[in-house]
Amino acid sequence: MNGHEDLTYVYAAAPDTREVRASLQDLRGVSGAPVSLLSLPAAGPDPVAFVVSRVAPDQFDERTLKARFEDLEWLEDVARAHHDVVQTVARHDTVLPLRLATVYQNDDRARRALTAQRHVFAERIALLHGRSEFGVKLYVGSTGPTGPSEPRDGTDGPSLSPGKAYLRRRRAQHSAQEVRYRHAQEAADRVEALASRFSTHRVRHPAQRGALAGPEENVLNDAYLVPYDRAEEFRTALAAAVDGLDGVRVEVTGPWAPYSFATPPEPEAAGEGRTP
Repeated sequence: MNGHEDLTYVYAAAPDTREVRASLQDLRGVSGAPVSLLSLPAAGPDPVAFVVSRVAPDQFDERTLKARFEDLEWLEDVARAHHDVVQTVARHDTVLPLRLATVYQNDDRARRALTAQRHVFAERIALLHGRSEFGVKLYVGSTGPTGPSEPRDGTDGPSLSPGKAYLRRRRAQHSAQEVRYRHAQEAADRVEALASRFSTHRVRHPAQRGALAGPEENVLNDAYLVPYDRAEEFRTALAAAVDGLDGVRVEVTGPWAPYSFATPPEPEAAGEGRTP
């Protein structure tokens, strides 16, 4: 192989259909490269193809990628381009998103990988057909800092020492946070009960921490696979899951390409929750 030959960047696997091919017209992906469909010569009854573009080896070879993944600006640009391609295809047909920066030396190597996995891809596409992914997150608000405690009667307020006043505030904060956590548990139960009426599969992700969660605490981070024709019912029902529960917020996002469901669950995780 010529050392300067472009590499084959793979965004996703998808059905080799007229709709998918039409969705790629004039579409640009990573590094602004045109996006196309890489298909198999003998596709069989369930033709599956790779959604691909060409990328420069000096940016995407194995050694360079290790350094590039430390460059957050570059990584954000690639992730956005990758996501835009996947979402564009998802608006036209079922798509199986592949991991960011899935790269092969050339089209022949990519075709070999597609050939080896086409039956798995076809089965997964059949499972996901007519469905989108929705994210559901629950957040608990913080009690936050409070000012000096107001006495409930006029007998002990003025006589409270600074230490006792501080302890009173801390007890009040702790009590308020306990109420929020109880509400969060009730909201999680409601979410699970409501979502099961509309979705076919669930994947439970770790709760987000730090800057990703913002000032609130993320206590639930689920992905649901929802049929297209039930999407609005799902969104409306889940948005009402925290009605009457102070200190808890629900966030429903989507529809997304089914990133959480693109590959079968790991064997050890098969018994956790409602995984596909």
